[in-house]
Amino acid sequence: MREVRIRDTLSGEPRALDPSGEVGIYACGPTVYSRIHIGNARPFVVFSIFARFLRSEGYRPRLVVNVTDVNDKIYAAAAAAGEPSGEFARRMTRAYLEDTDRLGLGRPDAEPLATEKIAAIVALIGDLVSSGHAYESGGDVYFRVRSFGDYGKLSNRRTEEMDQGEEAGSASLKEEALDFALWKAHKPGEDTKWDSPWGPGRPGWHIECSAMAEAELGAAFAIHGGGSDLVFPHHENELAQSEAAGRPFAQIWMHNGMIETGAAKMSKSDGNIFQLSEALDRYGREAVVAYLISGHYRQPLAFGAEQMDEAVVRVERLRNFFRESQVSEGGSGEVSPSQQRGGSVETSPDPPASRLAAFKDALADDFNTPRAMAEVFELVGEANRGDVLRASAVPVLTEMLELVGLGTLTQPDEGAEADSAAHELMVKREEARAARDFERADAIRDELAGRGWEVRDSADGPRLVPKA
Repeated sequence: MREVRIRDTLSGEPRALDPSGEVGIYACGPTVYSRIHIGNARPFVVFSIFARFLRSEGYRPRLVVNVTDVNDKIYAAAAAAGEPSGEFARRMTRAYLEDTDRLGLGRPDAEPLATEKIAAIVALIGDLVSSGHAYESGGDVYFRVRSFGDYGKLSNRRTEEMDQGEEAGSASLKEEALDFALWKAHKPGEDTKWDSPWGPGRPGWHIECSAMAEAELGAAFAIHGGGSDLVFPHHENELAQSEAAGRPFAQIWMHNGMIETGAAKMSKSDGNIFQLSEALDRYGREAVVAYLISGHYRQPLAFGAEQMDEAVVRVERLRNFFRESQVSEGGSGEVSPSQQRGGSVETSPDPPASRLAAFKDALADDFNTPRAMAEVFELVGEANRGDVLRASAVPVLTEMLELVGLGTLTQPDEGAEADSAAHELMVKREEARAARDFERADAIRDELAGRGWEVRDSADGPRLVPKA
């Protein structure tokens, strides 16, 4: 078992995970007021693959990714769509699950909805009111920020730089401008509400996550994660309200950088989004996953056609390596090109094993996926040059790619995901053939070839496979 270290946002230092018990990971998920964009997918991919790696090393991770399904933005989006907010949130939650299912990384261990944890939320607010860290005003309940002496320790912001944003509540009801809402009284036009000791209403955003994390992982857990845009106010406020209530909360804070278009982060509010479903349709799941792990998780990641095309090239290089390996399978008679030239092969004790060790060491060192993927491509290059036998490289590369969610590339004729347009063309080609319109069928075949696909017949009917 390797020692796994993550750079903690709170301390600024690398912190080692405790392998002796469950490694609870709470990663903030989406607020479902629209379909998620590729920026929302980054934490889903990062934490899913991180948990997969921990499991392979013998740790016992439990990954929790919440869904915020009651929120001011949901009310506004539902009204614009002409739907009840509950139905709208359920529809967007289904879309989120469908889109992230297509990433092929499996589901988190738990995916709590805020509306399912109202009792736990109300109980936590009650503890804060009882201890003097929160107060009721006009049916709202606010956290008394000045009562928590360590407020600001996560974000390192000065008081004058703090803006509570959408959870600020009503200024006329607050003791201080810094205070933020834990419970919001029901307002005209809002079509959902829950009972509480302070009257009907709904929870604030920050308290939802504190309560859901504790309900799923206990009061103390290993890692709290999410995008770096959540450090303030969301995570700062989670930390404050949980510790003020006497909960130890997260031991390590792990934040991923933003996806950027130009010099601006991708966000729904700024309108510069590229939906995950669109990226999956256009580029395929492997290219999307490969793109999202191409930079270190803590750093911003540029997004655009150039970056996605580069991801497609990297994926195709790996897919082609395994396709060529299937063709060249011949057992123990394999002779490397370097041997054919009179040279030696595998002069170090076990080059593939050394690459695998370096790959895993990179993931254990603050989850450095670009360094890990460099080991993958170094080994591919060595095998292609004949510096190592392809037969010894293939199982090692297979293990590497499985760990980062790209295992389908090792079965190249099965793993590639055709986009919806290619599937539609395949259907039209079959219709043309059935109508004996072979000229049109051939034209569609050529168009598919131009997109990198060919149609092969199978016992289950026609299927798309990448062109060799």
